[in-house]
Amino acid sequence: MENKIDILIIYTGGTIGMIKDPKTGSLKPFNFEGVYDQIPELKRFHYHLDFYCFDPLIDSSDINPAHWIQLAEVIEKNYESFDGFVVLHGSDTMAYTASALSFMLENLNKPVIFTGSQLPLGVLRTDGKENFITAIELAAATEDNTPLIPEVCIYFENHLLRANRTVKYNAENFNAFVSPNYPALAEVGVYLKYNKHQILKPNFKKLKVHKVLDNRIVILKLFPGISKEAVEAIINIPDLKVMILETFGSGNATMEEWFITALKTAVENGLHIINVSQCPAGAVEQGKYDTSLKLKEIGIISGYDITTEAALTKSMFLLGQNLTPGKFRVIMNLPLRGEITVY
Repeated sequence: MENKIDILIIYTGGTIGMIKDPKTGSLKPFNFEGVYDQIPELKRFHYHLDFYCFDPLIDSSDINPAHWIQLAEVIEKNYESFDGFVVLHGSDTMAYTASALSFMLENLNKPVIFTGSQLPLGVLRTDGKENFITAIELAAATEDNTPLIPEVCIYFENHLLRANRTVKYNAENFNAFVSPNYPALAEVGVYLKYNKHQILKPNFKKLKVHKVLDNRIVILKLFPGISKEAVEAIINIPDLKVMILETFGSGNATMEEWFITALKTAVENGLHIINVSQCPAGAVEQGKYDTSLKLKEIGIISGYDITTEAALTKSMFLLGQNLTPGKFRVIMNLPLRGEITVY
């Protein structure tokens, strides 16, 4: 008899796990002990499903690095007992959490599939049921007795995306997420079509979970007319370690002397500044135009085609490794979990 596949469902909070109270009409958290009553289709899976719920549940707007560590620890504790993991999470910060987990779970050889919904499970037109069912199927997928998707992903509205390539771009439609700079890992329609050459390969090494994150980071989004006082106030935040600089186009910024001087001084004083484009698609190419050449010359780190979410969480992860400044710069430009394409 074929062994059953074991999947752990982890509910952190968020829209997908809400149902209407029949008495009050208000939304309340769903009791997953009754999941087969709410989603009877699950009975047709030949999988063993188990459930872990955060207590208290966390609205995704309240998610912080401590919750990411808690989530990583749940996966670590249950890693040998399950074949795959489905994480139910609010969509607003899902790309941040999923990106963080991709870095924290080194040598991951099993699927960790994040999903959620725009409408609660208890609503008639919910997108949550299909997202939930398909995420389970993806987490259970194997080929030659090996997990087909040994990485952290986000599944939403017919597309499986690499977590650290994903951004939320729509708050109203069911297709809430896009991966602007990397193809979907799978497309779901009548059939599940896997883009196998895009999926990370398993390395069969022992899982290593990193639980130290350093959030001494800030994001500065440039805009025409940004003031010297604003830039200097941010750069001079006490004990700041990393500034993610959201620039224009392919990594361009104002070349005003005060701006370049402020950044140059900050870099010389040990601040890591990472150049990330404000454009969802495309990449930073420092030196392509004169307006980015100076950034390269003063030591700004190119983010290439990394998302802001991945740049932030990768920085937290690397700072937690207590690396030398030189090593931080080198590893920031290396694709650790497929998060960047180096040009």
